[in-house]
Amino acid sequence: MKLFIGLGNPGKQYENTRHNVGFIAIDELSRRFSIPLDRTKFNGIYGMGHVSGEKVILLKPLTYMNLSGECIRPLMDYYEIDDQDLAVIYDDLDLPAGKVRLRTKGSAGGHNGIKSMIQHLNTQEFNRVRIGIDRPSGGMSVSNYVLGSFGKEEWPSIQDAVALSADACESFIKEPFLQVMNKYN
Repeated sequence: MKLFIGLGNPGKQYENTRHNVGFIAIDELSRRFSIPLDRTKFNGIYGMGHVSGEKVILLKPLTYMNLSGECIRPLMDYYEIDDQDLAVIYDDLDLPAGKVRLRTKGSAGGHNGIKSMIQHLNTQEFNRVRIGIDRPSGGMSVSNYVLGSFGKEEWPSIQDAVALSADACESFIKEPFLQVMNKYN
């Protein structure tokens, strides 16, 4: 069984913000795999289905970014999912907008959603699909930047990055994450 988690914030006002690129990627996987997000439990919305003979869960925590781990840990316990069978998709300020980078472990790097996951999973070793959103310029605060919407000029590269991250997730269903990482990095 594979678990794909997209980090973001619930609510209409956050829908197309930089911080919600993980939710956008889960929506793409939902469309691509024909897995509707039709279940609510564990403070999240999720869907289950089969892809290439593998059971797949797509999850959007509804706890707000800073508390994502509070949703993820109980769902993993309930479905008996191992840490190596999950991939979390999220925004990364340290990558150029539209760049995708995969990792098998690491620190939170200042990302509060990842910080919460590390705390609740009690490990830094889990698969990550990071989508670059770049850093703010012109003195804009980080919080205003990540909670701001993508500009028209950014949107095409973000859509490409979301598609590429979905491709990587699809590959992870069939092959080890380290192989996927080597292919997509």
